[in-house]
Amino acid sequence: MNKLLSFESLLVLDAIDRRGSFAAAAEELQRAPSSLSYQVQKLEQDLDLVIFDRSGHRAAFTKAGELLLERGRKLLNAADEMVNDAVSLAHGWELDITLGFDGIVDINRLFPLVPALEEKGGTRLHLQEEILAGSWEALSQDRIDLLIASMPTVVPNDVKVVTIGQLSMNWVASPNHPIFKSNDPLNPEERRKHRVIAVRDSAINAPPISYNILDKQAVLRVRSMSDKLKALKAGLGIGTFNVDDIDAELKSGELAIVGNDPVHTLDLVLAWRRSQMGRAKSWLIENVKKKVKLTE
Repeated sequence: MNKLLSFESLLVLDAIDRRGSFAAAAEELQRAPSSLSYQVQKLEQDLDLVIFDRSGHRAAFTKAGELLLERGRKLLNAADEMVNDAVSLAHGWELDITLGFDGIVDINRLFPLVPALEEKGGTRLHLQEEILAGSWEALSQDRIDLLIASMPTVVPNDVKVVTIGQLSMNWVASPNHPIFKSNDPLNPEERRKHRVIAVRDSAINAPPISYNILDKQAVLRVRSMSDKLKALKAGLGIGTFNVDDIDAELKSGELAIVGNDPVHTLDLVLAWRRSQMGRAKSWLIENVKKKVKLTE
């Protein structure tokens, strides 16, 4: 015979543990303490186990009771999530949505979107870093739903883009790097003498792209912008960065700007495929520019 455990019983056990007593739990659940005690005793009889040790001054969970409580809470949380997901779907909000971003955009700038979207429609926002051509490949293959990246040379026909900001990129290096001994450090012939730190394109099938790497120049390729930052601080080479994102490293003296002028200014765009428009996707399109501070 199957032994059934109701969600109501799990709610009772949860309340007793959180409130510390049967009486306090009964008050929270707006029930008589005797009714609560009877339900627990009936549960123990039905399951043929002791949930509470009543030998002391106050009833305490047995090991079996603690197991029921721990796993029961997982069921309660899953039930809440299921209901919330059903409500979200019923009102046109996607359960999950993935916002891809090129690594030149600091992920910290995107964090305000996470609670704002969850509060608005309950959609879970996932942030996914991509690099260069890999960003647009991820969008074209539906691995991401929207993308923040620099404006491409050619915009795919089925993709809509809107400009949302700019980033100014500067060459930076460790202050002890030999490039600072040069009178003209940004001259291509001078730069060619020094290793450049570059992030590997995340494209799987598309031809990879690279910028600011000269012919016959030594290159150290890393997997992410955070790895690039570590390599630069370690004095392993030179590289470009949005200086607004490394303000702490510049102030502490771990990094210094090479030369005086930005290498170039990048137009940042928000891009999405025109199909499969849900309410969360529409909300992000409308609010990314409002809630993401892309320029200082």
